[in-house]
Amino acid sequence: MGRNFKLFLGFVYLIILAVFLYFIFSNIQINRLNDFLYYKELQLNLDSFIERNFLINIIYFFAFTIVWVALLGFGSPLLIMSGILFGKWTGTIVSVFSMSFGALVLYSIASFFFYDLTKTILEKRFKSYIFLFQKNEFYYFFIYRFIGGLGVPFFLQNIFPVLFNMKKLNYFFSSFLGFIPSFFIFNTIGAGLDSYLERAETFSFLEVVFAPDIYIPIIMFIGLIAVSFLIKKNFFKNVN
Repeated sequence: MGRNFKLFLGFVYLIILAVFLYFIFSNIQINRLNDFLYYKELQLNLDSFIERNFLINIIYFFAFTIVWVALLGFGSPLLIMSGILFGKWTGTIVSVFSMSFGALVLYSIASFFFYDLTKTILEKRFKSYIFLFQKNEFYYFFIYRFIGGLGVPFFLQNIFPVLFNMKKLNYFFSSFLGFIPSFFIFNTIGAGLDSYLERAETFSFLEVVFAPDIYIPIIMFIGLIAVSFLIKKNFFKNVN
């Protein structure tokens, strides 16, 4: 593929991302971000909107998430949002499926259009991973997803398997299964925030932190970090 065509695709990609972000932030009242009542209004409006067409809104969110992840978007905000919109159980199911598909789309784009560029930029950084993942790509990538990608940004986690030509089926299912624990925790936090906004009249940081809907998933998250640390020591001890 010609260099000019790759640059053109990259430019189009950035334009789409910029328009996408503009659409999101243009619907937020920046001057009211420090007003708790503004968040209660948003919560009531969102709940009403979701309940009117629950299935259709799941489809919209599913499509939005796929595009967002494919455009190098961060994962955590959408996980919390899916918990707020759909609750911890439905939110977890929707986010696991949609982010797995979105990651697969991004991986496919990177491997087909930007293989050489990806290899040039990332090979040195992820050199220590390549041999390990080549031994059993499904098993090690599942563990890698389960422990949160060893602190690597989400979009780089989605792209770097290009370096060892991971099979797309293995990529999807290892991502899908590895995402479930952490995605459930983030969705539970989102659902807890939604419950807090519904019942609270004024904002109190201590009330948020000590609300069972919030501190229980936070404890779960800390436990997951501890488990991830132990797994890292056993499976990725030679990875820098």
